[in-house]
Amino acid sequence: MSSTGMSNSTSISFSSAQRLVFTFLLALLIMVASVLSSDTAMPTQNMSHKERTELRDEARDMFYHAYRAYMENAYPADELMPLSCKGRYRGVTPSRGDMDDILGNFSMTLVDTLDTLVLLGDFTEFEHAVKLVIRDVQFDSDIIVSVFETNIRMVGGLLSAHILSEYLQKQVDVMHWYKGELLEMARELGYRLLPAFNTSTGIPHARVNLRNGMKDPMLKKSRETCTACAGTILLEFAALSRLTGDPIFEVRAHAAMDALWKLRHRGSDLMGTVLNVHSGDWVRRDSGVGAGIDSYYEYLFKSYVLLGDDKYLARFNRHYNAVMKYVSEGPMLLDVLMHRPHAKSRNFMDSLLAFWPGLQVLSGDLKPAVQTHEMLYQVMQMHNLIPEAFTVDFQIHWGQHHLRPEFIESTYFLYRATGDHHYLQVGKRALKTLQQYAKVSCGYAAVNDVRTGKHEDRMDSFVLSETFKYLFLLFSEPQDLIINVDEFVFTTEAHLLPLSIAQLGNATFSFRQSDENNVLDFMRTCPSSNKLFPEKVRKPLRNFITGSCPRTSSGKRLSALDFQASNADHLRAVYDMGITMVSVGDRSQGKAKSHEEGEMGLQFMQEMLELTKIQSMNQLAQLQAVAYATDEKLQDWTALMAGPSHFSPELIGEQFVEGDVILANPLRACGEKLNQVEDGADDARGKVLVAERGDCTFVSKARLAQKAGAVALIVCDNVPGSSGETQPMFAMSGDGTDDVLIPVVFMYNVEFSKLAAVMKRYEHPLRVRIMQMVEFKRWQLAKEGRQNGTTTSAQKPDREL
Repeated sequence: MSSTGMSNSTSISFSSAQRLVFTFLLALLIMVASVLSSDTAMPTQNMSHKERTELRDEARDMFYHAYRAYMENAYPADELMPLSCKGRYRGVTPSRGDMDDILGNFSMTLVDTLDTLVLLGDFTEFEHAVKLVIRDVQFDSDIIVSVFETNIRMVGGLLSAHILSEYLQKQVDVMHWYKGELLEMARELGYRLLPAFNTSTGIPHARVNLRNGMKDPMLKKSRETCTACAGTILLEFAALSRLTGDPIFEVRAHAAMDALWKLRHRGSDLMGTVLNVHSGDWVRRDSGVGAGIDSYYEYLFKSYVLLGDDKYLARFNRHYNAVMKYVSEGPMLLDVLMHRPHAKSRNFMDSLLAFWPGLQVLSGDLKPAVQTHEMLYQVMQMHNLIPEAFTVDFQIHWGQHHLRPEFIESTYFLYRATGDHHYLQVGKRALKTLQQYAKVSCGYAAVNDVRTGKHEDRMDSFVLSETFKYLFLLFSEPQDLIINVDEFVFTTEAHLLPLSIAQLGNATFSFRQSDENNVLDFMRTCPSSNKLFPEKVRKPLRNFITGSCPRTSSGKRLSALDFQASNADHLRAVYDMGITMVSVGDRSQGKAKSHEEGEMGLQFMQEMLELTKIQSMNQLAQLQAVAYATDEKLQDWTALMAGPSHFSPELIGEQFVEGDVILANPLRACGEKLNQVEDGADDARGKVLVAERGDCTFVSKARLAQKAGAVALIVCDNVPGSSGETQPMFAMSGDGTDDVLIPVVFMYNVEFSKLAAVMKRYEHPLRVRIMQMVEFKRWQLAKEGRQNGTTTSAQKPDREL
């Protein structure tokens, strides 16, 4: 344990991931000791066991009143409209604008609610609901959805339900028919979200089309996202990767978190709320802990707890100290400007910051958590319900109340930390208020204005997923629950991910040869999720995780795809297999320790060759070809390697662009009078223009070339001797504005020098064709086949763009 210099705070840190599972319990022990010796605890008459049980049952009844209203009147819609008593469907129900980005016509409320059914002990309904989801829910829809909301509600809901389904198979002896269908659905949905991460920063777009990715015309000008939107991905994506063995999800989420961290203000360590995903520039520099930024801080800390990566704790502590220095004013949390942190940017607070005391509890800082929670409770008592936003003197700024869970969530964690029955009384007040002001005959309705009590035809999925879940947990005893919640991390949507996910950090891969092609199989050396749980439900935490899952386990062969040259254990493993490792300036030889190790070595090298083949094919699919004809009849074509760009049209399949090639004037194509000469000799209209890298951005050159009438642009490197044979090819990035309509490709110096030499050698205009390299090779093979009299399905490209 180490002090972090927080005022009145203690933060928990561990040097070993094996001890990570005790983080939550140790935090509770520390804080209980703190509250017993502090005057922060509110003297409250203890609630009787009978009353607590009655409130627990009432919370359960509240859940079922809303759940049955949804299932009977709205399913399979995403949400229930409790005043209309019907379902809300995307594209059918009148649009609410951006609010509807949470909807995907994928039965969101049911998916979001599945794990609540398990906590309530309703295994029969849970099993029925899982079957409905498997039967009815599909994601192949031409619908634009929020990446953030779809991840936390849908991916998180599917993963938690999958984990609990396998848990029930083992512990309760039910659902033996279940074969991981929910996990496969989560993987499919994860893949549909991945195109949003294809940005120059690695920070995902705010929205994506479930069927068309980022190719949807409505998303062409997409460029802004909020900090919370981009920074609330890692828990779900890491769990998805570790349960499926597919690393891409976790890799992309880590990259997004790393990119966000680099964008913090270096002087204040604060984050803004809205940024450009392409340039990384801040659009809104307001910094606080409420809307637009809240769950980013939450996921920094919980990523440390779930994954055991110390960098996330270090980042959280840096941000936390900054928030407590600049944003916190006693119990108040008022936004400041990230670059001028002593300047307040507004005089009101939004209700989403009510999660902050709960996060402070988990991180070990009890005193300010108690103070801010008590401030929020005063606001609630003054207005019956906490309004969406309120001023520093507790006056209403925005009057809506959407039945949000954050205040109840913090109440739950404070009770768990202190055991103080004051928080049971607060929870009782919250429960009774919801019953009085939000309950309607068809579920629970949001309040449009807490001053008038007028209802809104809205019941978000989080009401069932979080609000009623935390109420039920608050009034429940540990023995009331089928699972030990201390063995789990709650996501921002209150979905349950087991702490032992950290064990599944490593997966190996093997190649399976089929009749048609090579297929990658995922073969874990770590336990399946069926083994995430203890033999007995109440098994002590200290025995829950023993050791960590090794990178390579005894008796298991190291696979080529798992191999990392920086891993000492991997280097030892290949040495033991008798494989010679050669590095620059060094050479070492190994001799197989046994015949069996030698056989493993041969198999390892064969996999390496196959892996190289697959990687080469993947690279080939991304490469562009600049092909030129050296004869007047355009029969003899030669192709040179080029790279694509993110901001220009993609040449798909047999599409190509063809034209005579000319040099830009000026060569770097950064002047407004590009190729404008009196005699028209260098007129770019209808030509493929060549420009040199430098002086201005790639996309600026492209816009000027397009304006000059060029049909395509080739940008050549300005570094002598650079070559695609020795350097990795990359895709040129833009600035987020998709207004370039001509193909743009990049050529390294060596490859372009070959093209330039041909341009000088031939008197007639040199004709070039830009297309995918893989399509050029298919075309060449088809030509060879026709010349040899063989039959082939590949034809000469004829789809000019």
